[in-house]
Amino acid sequence: MSDTENGRRRRTLLTASVAAGVLLAGGGGVYLAGSASGEDSRPAASPAPGTAGGGTPGSPDGASGIAPGEPDPGGGPAGTVYTAKGPLPQGPSSAAVHRPEGLVTSAEVTRLAAALGVPGTPVLEGKVWTVRPEKDATGPRLDVTRAAPGSWTYSWQRGGPVGDACLKGPACPPPGEGQSPIGRGTPVSEAAAKAAAAPVLKALGQDGAKVRATQVMDGSVRVVNADPVVGGLPTYGWSTGLHIGPDGRPVAGSGMLKEPVRGETRPVVPAEKALAQLNEASKGTGPIGIGGCATDPPAVEGDGRAEPAVPCPPSEPVAPREVPVTGAVLGLAAQDEAGERLLVPTWLFTADPADAAPYTVTRSAVVPEGAEPPATGAPEEGTAPVRKVESYRTDAGGRKLTVSFWGGVCSTYTAAAEETGGKVAVRISEKPIDPDRMCVMVAKEISLTVTLDAPLGGRAVVDAESGQAVPRR
Repeated sequence: MSDTENGRRRRTLLTASVAAGVLLAGGGGVYLAGSASGEDSRPAASPAPGTAGGGTPGSPDGASGIAPGEPDPGGGPAGTVYTAKGPLPQGPSSAAVHRPEGLVTSAEVTRLAAALGVPGTPVLEGKVWTVRPEKDATGPRLDVTRAAPGSWTYSWQRGGPVGDACLKGPACPPPGEGQSPIGRGTPVSEAAAKAAAAPVLKALGQDGAKVRATQVMDGSVRVVNADPVVGGLPTYGWSTGLHIGPDGRPVAGSGMLKEPVRGETRPVVPAEKALAQLNEASKGTGPIGIGGCATDPPAVEGDGRAEPAVPCPPSEPVAPREVPVTGAVLGLAAQDEAGERLLVPTWLFTADPADAAPYTVTRSAVVPEGAEPPATGAPEEGTAPVRKVESYRTDAGGRKLTVSFWGGVCSTYTAAAEETGGKVAVRISEKPIDPDRMCVMVAKEISLTVTLDAPLGGRAVVDAESGQAVPRR
């Protein structure tokens, strides 16, 4: 068996062992958990703002964020080093923050309730819209916070009958104790689960969300996760989560009802720089002292005398764990700033370790407040910074000079050559196709050809921006 096949086998075995089926729901107070199987290593749904659960993908100070359930880049004495396997995208010079605004209306709650199959009329109770069963309070329930982003939870509650009927029968459950009508059975297929989630996503205005349905919980429930697209960018930490029962109906869920609106723009650092910041922030702080070591305060005996401290044993350095990064996309990740949850421009890196399933690790793409924005040179109006020339080749006559470089799918490029007696300096200029429209930056290799006034001969080819020599391909 080859090394590649061995790696695939290890990854498959590890992926199958992940227990990640957790749905945290606020409002209704429902917590469902169980062992999950499938290729998706993320939890069943991201906790809605204001609920218990994991932290945000990035922090206000720009610290790194980790996909829930994945190894912490800062974990371990030496941390983890993420290494790019190939060029990373430059990204735009700036991108907009998106923030929740407005109030959720009764009509919006009614539309979502209808998609979930929750009968009844929304009632505003304090700061929360509620649609819940009447009479014995048994049935589906929807809770939506009135203030944007409209965090919602869908659950099944059972209040139970009250009076003699309850006392003569089996013990009644406490009021409000959830009991889902899931039942046991074969989980629906991924396609069926996605189809069941489609009306809910449409009611939320998330038709274009990236949908995954690989997880299965407790052998019966298929989990659907949907990451909406906001402002043309993928999101992280803003998921809609739904549990689909064996009968093809949603039995639990959570998410956000109000789509954030575009706010102020902030300078953006390139993905390469963000990855370097991620590695710097994830460096370990070294071994922590064990009880009884000199790093602990001395213990006090009964007579008040201090007990001598025991020196810590010498620690051996631990080599950092290297994890390849195979891609990067500019997106929006949930972050808390001044008590408000925002979607902030963030680089979403695909980490692809050899012994585990790929996962997402994030790093804020915005320039920290007070720091200098990334240098962009002085491009012509309407153009982006020049690109570095990576390699060149010539035709048989030496006058057709073809240069290669890395660019994006959102721009057009031109090449120009400045010839002198001893060298040819090549400059690549970039012009965004639509400067006012956000575009996901995906790096690709581009080649352009320029015609020289004279054959290249023995002259060197250099990059006009850096002055560095360009290797022949």
